[in-house]
Amino acid sequence: MSLTIFIPKETAQAERRVAATPETVKKLIAQGCAVRVEKGAGVESSIPDALYTDAGATIIDTAADGFSQADIVLKVQAPTDDEAAKMKKGALLACIMAPYQNANLIAALAKQGVDVFSMELVPRITRAQAMDVLSSQSNLAGYKAVLDATEHFNRAFPMMMTAAGTVPPARVFIMGVGVAGLQAIATAKRLGAIVSATDVRAATKEQVQSLGASFVMVEDDESKAAETAGGYAKEMSDAYKAKQAALIAETIAKQDIVITTALIPGRKAPTLVTAAMVKTMKPGSVIVDLAVEQGGNCELSKVGEVVDVDGVKIIGHRNVPSRLSANASALYAKNLLNLLGLVLNKDGAKDIPWDDDIIKGVALTRDGALIHPQFGGPAPAPKEQPTEKAAAQ
Repeated sequence: MSLTIFIPKETAQAERRVAATPETVKKLIAQGCAVRVEKGAGVESSIPDALYTDAGATIIDTAADGFSQADIVLKVQAPTDDEAAKMKKGALLACIMAPYQNANLIAALAKQGVDVFSMELVPRITRAQAMDVLSSQSNLAGYKAVLDATEHFNRAFPMMMTAAGTVPPARVFIMGVGVAGLQAIATAKRLGAIVSATDVRAATKEQVQSLGASFVMVEDDESKAAETAGGYAKEMSDAYKAKQAALIAETIAKQDIVITTALIPGRKAPTLVTAAMVKTMKPGSVIVDLAVEQGGNCELSKVGEVVDVDGVKIIGHRNVPSRLSANASALYAKNLLNLLGLVLNKDGAKDIPWDDDIIKGVALTRDGALIHPQFGGPAPAPKEQPTEKAAAQ
């Protein structure tokens, strides 16, 4: 009997994405799976039900039937408690689980015997690049952040020389040079702005300069070691933060647009732009806070709002990748499809390689137990130490 894969319609606020496209549905069916899609699941990503039907999927009217009968559930965001309760023992759930915020939900799914894969935990190794959800979605967020800034910026981006006078180029400052930040730099440069960027990781300087932007950073011994093995930024000391804040305050006062992208996994987003810094900016300036849903990089940003502070617009849109839902869904669906390439064998049966480094990175639960050491699972066994005799050899 073939595996049943279910694609529900997302219910979270401001969520327009869907976890499968007709392209990925065709490939899953070609692997021997049966795919069921909830009615209307792809509408907000410009995918009508008919396209799923043409790809071979079955459209179902109610999510309850889909959850209860699925061997594999593919979602964008974590399920609601009600959705989770309907899933059967032995099912596999793959989604952006937000494990730091959903400990109780994960524990409940473990108790039900549901195996949970958290897609944002895909390790940043070469073999996993095609499954890296954070990269695929952040890339779009960085692009869209610049476009959102242009919507509220009442000046032009490029320099324009006319008979009536010269229009100066906009000055854009990107704070946080991860995937989103790099795409924001590239997009702002294409629009003709003068771009600068900052990050606590000195290693990003070369990347910033390669895109034609200037790098702003206090460079010292601490900054040289400010990156984790997984490629994320480390929390910096208070002394370093003070020096960097002084430099940033001086820089921000000269900018037309500031885009902030800094996140720390499992922690509130660091405050990069204080209320005092906002007040130094010219009227008509714009701040886009991509970290607003995790506490915000700007002290005055508000989730889901555009705030006006003395003429400075502070944009705090929810779920920015979802604002480009067609592209975001296509990329996310491919991320999931590539991960399932590890899970499904050549006969289309579920055969999870639990010892694979990628699976160990994303798997939160297995056979009724929490297994990820960061989220309540057992600590990894210590490596066996060589005996004194062996060490001597």
